[in-house]
Order: sequence, then C-alpha cells, then structure tokens
Amino acid sequence: MSVIKYKNQRVAILFDVQNLYHSAKNLYGARVNFANILKQATAGRQLIRAIGYVIATESGEEKGFFEALTKIGIELKVKDLQIFPGGMKKADWDVGLAVDAIRLANLVDAVVVVSGDGDYIPLLEYIRQALGVQVEVMAFGRSASAKLKEMADDFTDLGVEPEKYTIRIPRSRANFRRGSPAESSTSPAEHSSFENSAQQ
Repeated sequence: MSVIKYKNQRVAILFDVQNLYHSAKNLYGARVNFANILKQATAGRQLIRAIGYVIATESGEEKGFFEALTKIGIELKVKDLQIFPGGMKKADWDVGLAVDAIRLANLVDAVVVVSGDGDYIPLLEYIRQALGVQVEVMAFGRSASAKLKEMADDFTDLGVEPEKYTIRIPRSRANFRRGSPAESSTSPAEHSSFENSAQQ
C-alpha cells in the first residue's frame, strides 16, 4: 500500500533505534544509515519533529553514536539501561514512543514510525482511525511484523535497498563488540564512518 506524499504535509518521524540496530546487525551484519532513512521518511515534506529513542549505559560509551544522530537532525530521548539483581537487563521505549506519537498526531498530517515491532500495531491503528492521521512505517521487511506492514497507509521496506539504508562494518571490527547500542558501543572508526555517511 502506498500514498501520495504532498510537499505541504507536516510530518513527524519516530525512530525505534534499538529495533533498527538489531535488524540491520542480524540481517546484514551492518549498521543503520539513519541519514538516508531520515531523508526518505521526510520525502520533501515539512518535517516538524524527528525523534530517536535511545538507551544509555553507565559507561557512556555510546556518546559518539548519540552525537552523530543529533548532528544529522534527530532529536534524542534517552533512557538509562536498567540492570536488575541477577544480571537481567531491561530497556525499551515502547510507551514513550506511543505517548509522543499520539501527542504529535494532533500537530501533523502524517506520523512515520521507523520500526518493525508489532507492539506498535494498536498505536498506529488508533492514530489512523481515531485521529485521522496518515500512518507510515519504515523497517527492514524481513524482520518486520506482517500485520504492521499491512495496516500502515504506507510501508517502506528498507531491505529492498540495504546498500542505501545500512553502513557496512569493516570486517576487522565486525566482531569488535556484540550486543545492543545500550550494551556496547562502536569504535571511534565506526563513529567516523557513520558521521561521514550521515553527511552525504
């Protein structure tokens, strides 16, 4: 399903950073090219807000990654990684993203959620049906919820052009760190690679 995107449309773009990170890493062994996704999501329209939901660790190793996102125009909302007795870790932004999406839906013509997480289905159904706002989803299709793809007014499969929406990790660093952005960071060289691509 696709829709016409008019230049005078006001759009809000919400990035589920953890979801994108894991999808790109597991499917392509790569990092996400947020700059190209932001450009595609905006599609020449009036960008009202672009928000990325991220997780911070006590070590702060992800600082360079956060700075790169901010540099390309993505506002960040940061939540600390919670570590419970026994070592269990928890960090998600589902509720926070949902609250922002509903709030922003009153100010825009289209809401773009960049995530393949099926947990957002009730949220997007509400925004579209109750508030009458256009709902768009962008995600790597192979790891995205089938129902999420079906119910969106417009779905962009980032996996159709992985070379455009991902950044290859140098082979020597592919196994440098494992885990999520909340549990590990990229090396300075990888930060530089990301920032260079973000400015293209």
